[in-house]
Amino acid sequence: MSEYENLLVEQTDGVLTITLNRPDRLNALTDVTAHEMIGVLKKAARDDSIRCLLLTGAGKGFCAGQDLEGFQAREEGASIRRHLEETYHPMVTRMRKLEKPIVAAINGACAGAGLGLALACDIRYASDKAKFLTAFIGIGLAPDSGTTYWLPRLVGPARASELFFTNDRVDSATAERIGLVNRVVEAEQLMETTRELAERLAKAPTKAIGLGKRALNRSLGVTFKESLDYEAHLQDVAGRTEDFAEGVTAFLEKRPPNFVGR
Repeated sequence: MSEYENLLVEQTDGVLTITLNRPDRLNALTDVTAHEMIGVLKKAARDDSIRCLLLTGAGKGFCAGQDLEGFQAREEGASIRRHLEETYHPMVTRMRKLEKPIVAAINGACAGAGLGLALACDIRYASDKAKFLTAFIGIGLAPDSGTTYWLPRLVGPARASELFFTNDRVDSATAERIGLVNRVVEAEQLMETTRELAERLAKAPTKAIGLGKRALNRSLGVTFKESLDYEAHLQDVAGRTEDFAEGVTAFLEKRPPNFVGR
């Protein structure tokens, strides 16, 4: 029996696969789901045997966003800000701060806070049946879950404004064309394809990937010179890792490197 109520979690070959598991609700998010995700992310940060994360959804949907039935049941006048600060903010922040790659296998509907969850991943592959929707304006809310940060950086401010204000659905082909996802895969091949990518990343030098992710996060809010300075600092750190020594040795010996994530 799973130790989680709303997640399925499995680790093999250095890959931690997290499946949002409320298929009857298109994996709509609840407080329980968010707190379980935060717990899994904490574990992933501490466990060196976890080298890559793969996130997907059970059934026909990836994540339909906030479960509105559960949200409506809250006390009258309950603060949405407090809800966000206790659930989605720490969840997506931990995803971005986790110095290990996170691959999203977007298998179906991806909307609202579910879109924020997908955007917090490092690489997004989508099924050819996937659909994307900002959703917030449809219920009279402003965007949240980090979508206002990532969406304009991926698709541009004008396109992001259009998606936020019109609430138009985006199919997978359009999502790939505008840069919302990295690649579209036939539905039947999605998990196999993303699994192959995750296993490949799990065999890569994890520390170097983590440092690169740290630099990419920081680069979004600093000058070019500051990026150069920070790159130099991180290279000093990477240059002291076992994986760097192994990478150079393997190159000189003309053999594939055996990276161990240290």
